[in-house]
Amino acid sequence: MLPSRSEFLDVHGTRLHIRRWGRADAPTLFLLHGWMDVSASFQFVVDALAGDWNIVAPDWRGFGRSQWLNRPYFFAEHIGDLDAIVRRYAPNGPVRLVGHSMGGIIACLYAGIQPERVEKVVTLEGFGIAPTRPDMAPERFAQWLEALQQAPRMHVYGDRAAFARRLMKTDRFLSAERADFLSRHLGRIGDGETRNGERRHGIVWNGDPWHKAVSAYLFRIEESMAIWKKITCPVLWVAARDSWLVRDFATRPGDWEARRACFAHVSEAWIEQSDHMLHHDQPEAVAKLVEDFLA
Repeated sequence: MLPSRSEFLDVHGTRLHIRRWGRADAPTLFLLHGWMDVSASFQFVVDALAGDWNIVAPDWRGFGRSQWLNRPYFFAEHIGDLDAIVRRYAPNGPVRLVGHSMGGIIACLYAGIQPERVEKVVTLEGFGIAPTRPDMAPERFAQWLEALQQAPRMHVYGDRAAFARRLMKTDRFLSAERADFLSRHLGRIGDGETRNGERRHGIVWNGDPWHKAVSAYLFRIEESMAIWKKITCPVLWVAARDSWLVRDFATRPGDWEARRACFAHVSEAWIEQSDHMLHHDQPEAVAKLVEDFLA
């Protein structure tokens, strides 16, 4: 495995962990992880890249080794963090962004908000979340207020082997070797809850439990679509053939096509034999698609 190194960046009063791979004089590539993930899970893709890259991969606030805020998070904060990271590591030119799931959503929004700052975007299963309706707002605010009264908790696993089995249970394409590696980065030693509500010490997800709390504000896909229409750079949509996300889109006829149509320069690629975590399942195929698109 290509070794990584750690740096820390103070952004808006929050300390962010930045994982780096490769040579500083190589072309810069930003890798942006998804919800309840960490930067280290891009290791398999990094090892499969054929070219030399200066890779910058943050742990978003409240994940991995970045600072945990122990309070509700707001999605716009991640966009502000990305802007600060880009300005720190690529101050003189447009950037290449590769994001998975939440990281892909952030990358596409940033490319529409700051189009002059972005050269190309690859979004791996990051096409915006399900649409909402205004009449959902009262219940959403009630859920948010309820969460403020009792902080969310993580499920606890007995050891890293049990955590690795959990990863493989929800991803039939994940190998045991990769699950073992991920268990050492996606899991941490801490306190959590069993299925019976009993408090125990063991392995829990390496993310602030407050990320599990619902947002007080509805995600409005119409706003995302308006931002996507401002993107001027080429964008590559990469979807996993066996992903739950693709199945979810299938329940909303026309939604996929409507979102895709917002991008002026978009192409689409598919990864076979993969679920949503396609950078874990088929990293070689992902790496090839990324490098071919960025060439």
